[in-house]
Amino acid sequence: MIFDYPDPRKQRRHGPSGYASYGSYRPWLRDEFDFRCVYCLKRETWGQVTGEFDLDHFEPQSLNPRRRLDYLNLVYACRRCNSVKRDQTVGDPFNLLRSENVGALPDGSLHATDTETRRLLRQLDLNSPRLKKWRRLWMRIVTLAEEHEADLYYQLVGFPKDLPDLGKLKPPSNDRRDSLQECSFARRQRGELPSVY
Repeated sequence: MIFDYPDPRKQRRHGPSGYASYGSYRPWLRDEFDFRCVYCLKRETWGQVTGEFDLDHFEPQSLNPRRRLDYLNLVYACRRCNSVKRDQTVGDPFNLLRSENVGALPDGSLHATDTETRRLLRQLDLNSPRLKKWRRLWMRIVTLAEEHEADLYYQLVGFPKDLPDLGKLKPPSNDRRDSLQECSFARRQRGELPSVY
């Protein structure tokens, strides 16, 4: 469950644009990618948020500076995955890293069903012995918490407490304003946000 990649979606949930700095997209990207790394699925709730998560240009800004401020070129990534990726050009993880293309096995490895996704897994070394061991460890931690300590379990597999209220943000432009009602903050306010994911 904790390493289940998201179900396919046709498009990004949010559509802010026009910010002068790509850092301004952080709250939108946190929500867009469910407060976890798009690549390895490390969750914010597993450690300190500050310094552990970056905004990654999956098409590197050094190779295509015109896309530096393009929301559709940005993803939420942990520091490890972002540093391994560096200036490599990779396929769009929003489309590739979906439940229909990749899944985690009990041994901690990721299994991809198509060539492009397998290439992305290799580029980011997502099946390294260290990451497989890390996944097995977290699977075990979450299982033990579920069996023996419910509060810890909900903390580990639930949404963070500090959900961004995207409705209060004022991007210069937003072509998906209706998405504000579907952000995690609004869903929690309505009592519709699941306790685990």
